[in-house]
Amino acid sequence: MKFSLTSQDKETSARAGEIVTDHGKIQTPIFMPVGTAGAVKAVHMRELEQDVKAQIILGNTYHLYLRPGMEVIKNAGGLHRFNGWDKPILTDSGGYQVYSLANTRKLSADGVIFNSHIDGSKHNFTPEYVMDIQRIIGADIMMAFDECTPYPCEYDYAKKSLKLTHDWLQRCVDYFQQTEPLYGHTQSLFPIVQGSVYKDLRKQSAEVIAAVEADGNAIGGLSVGEPHEMMYEMTELVCSILPEEKPRYLMGVGTPVNILECIALGIDMFDCVMPTRNARHGLLYTREGIMNIKNVKWKNDFSFLDEQGTSSVDRFYSKAYLRHLIISQEMLGAMIASIHNLAFYLWLVNEARRKIIDGSFAKWKNAMVKRLAVRL
Repeated sequence: MKFSLTSQDKETSARAGEIVTDHGKIQTPIFMPVGTAGAVKAVHMRELEQDVKAQIILGNTYHLYLRPGMEVIKNAGGLHRFNGWDKPILTDSGGYQVYSLANTRKLSADGVIFNSHIDGSKHNFTPEYVMDIQRIIGADIMMAFDECTPYPCEYDYAKKSLKLTHDWLQRCVDYFQQTEPLYGHTQSLFPIVQGSVYKDLRKQSAEVIAAVEADGNAIGGLSVGEPHEMMYEMTELVCSILPEEKPRYLMGVGTPVNILECIALGIDMFDCVMPTRNARHGLLYTREGIMNIKNVKWKNDFSFLDEQGTSSVDRFYSKAYLRHLIISQEMLGAMIASIHNLAFYLWLVNEARRKIIDGSFAKWKNAMVKRLAVRL
């Protein structure tokens, strides 16, 4: 994997760049649609490519490991061949599931023993096994195994958890270097900065992660309930330490406003379930603000869904029709809304990139942040 910087904003830390993988190029800043189980919910692969214009998608190690299982994915020749997506894929290591399954898992220095949310069966993730799983999935970018701490989190717990994450990271790196890709394409390993909302722990973690000299670096453990200002503060601190010549990935973030603010702080890569999850409930993001399509005000509005939208659904279906579909819980409603939201997110990061390159990002960002928070 190669990363090159194209342009740097003069007033902020925003930057435009390009990641080159064996499955294609990724222009940054970028938003990555989340395909937890190997599919972005309610969106065909062709729509991801043609309408959404996605350049990379995510898969989740924990979910793919449980279903369909590693035997199926390996027999298919990896996730790219299994799901038909021939562009880059990133896999989350399962660390977030360690956090979200707190009631059904047992944490130790060796790894995590957990019960499947599907059938209650018991499983054991170690750093080495998580590397094996991601080798079988065949992701272009693999994540190191970590523990994502909750918010709020006591300092002593965050400190203890950070040591565990760093110990696991070293085991991931060692085992990654001892193994080879299975399907003929290169795989990269990204370590993850943790440390909750404590400056000294975040600084320590960022320094440890930077010293690994990986192809790229991630920031985890944010957007888990802490105030946005605190998220921005931690992100800015970590970005000041992580190397400029490597891509920076802020995991699980976020709203359109979050994304613009964090681009300004130096983040290159984002993912979040928000655009598709909220779409299924009728919440749409537009460049004029946020629209709850279920509101009665749209019942007789037969204008196009979004005159300024970039996807094929925006000037084909009306607001009234989409409202009818969402309220009726028709599957087509979730499909239309998901395509719209994802296309908007990809437009937003692409427009940010354009503004960084032409030197107008800071002014544009400040104006957009005010507009994007408006409730229509």
